[in-house]
Amino acid sequence: MTGRCAAPDTDKHQASGPAARVSETDWEQMAREREGGGRGRRDDREERDSEFVDKLVHINRVAKVVKGGRRFGFAALVVVGDQKGRVGFGHGKAREVPEAIRKATEAAKRGLIRISLREGRTLHHDVQGRHGAGKVILRAAPQGTGIIAGGPMRAVFETLGMQDVVAKSLGSSNPYNLVRATFEALKNEDSPRSVAARRGLKVSSLQSRRRDVDPADASEAAVA
Repeated sequence: MTGRCAAPDTDKHQASGPAARVSETDWEQMAREREGGGRGRRDDREERDSEFVDKLVHINRVAKVVKGGRRFGFAALVVVGDQKGRVGFGHGKAREVPEAIRKATEAAKRGLIRISLREGRTLHHDVQGRHGAGKVILRAAPQGTGIIAGGPMRAVFETLGMQDVVAKSLGSSNPYNLVRATFEALKNEDSPRSVAARRGLKVSSLQSRRRDVDPADASEAAVA
C-alpha cells in the first residue's frame, strides 16, 4: 500500500478545559494584577517602616585572630520607636557595619513594647529599673522640663516620644545594661487605667482621690 500518512489534525489535539480558554490578554492582565499586588504589599511595608525612628546607641568592633591575620566583626545596639508610645531595642552582629545595624533594627522592631504616657509627654510616676550592674531612676517632670538624660537613656526617650523626664544612672555605664535597665523601669510603670482595672474602680474616681490629697499631708506622711 503506497498511500501517504495523513497529517495529524492539530485542532483535535489542542488542550481543552479552563486552561485552553485563557487567552493571551487574560494572562497579561493576571500578570499586571499580580505585580500590582506585590507592589502594594511592598508600599504598605515601606509605609509601616517609615513611621519608626531608629537611633544607633552603640557599635562595638571585635577582632578574631586567625591564621592569616585578624578577622573583624561589628556588633550594633539600636533603639527603634514610633514616638507615640512604642519603643524597642535590638542587637545585631555582622562582618560589616551596615549589615549589623540592619539586623539590630529588625530585632528592635520585633520586640516593640507600648508604654503609657501621662498627657502624652511624661511618666505617670517615678520608677526604678535594674539590669545586671546597671541601675536607673526615672522621674516624672512638669511640662517644659525636657529630656534630662544622657547617652543611651536619651535615645530611648526620644524614640518613645517622651518630652519631659528626669533620669539618673546609678550603676554601670555599659550601654547594654543601661538600655535594658531603662526598659525594665518603663515596664514597672502603672497607668491609672491599669490600676483602676486591678482595683475594680473607675479612672475618674482614682483621679478625684489624687486631687483630694493635700501635697503637704502627703509629704508629712512620707516623712513619718
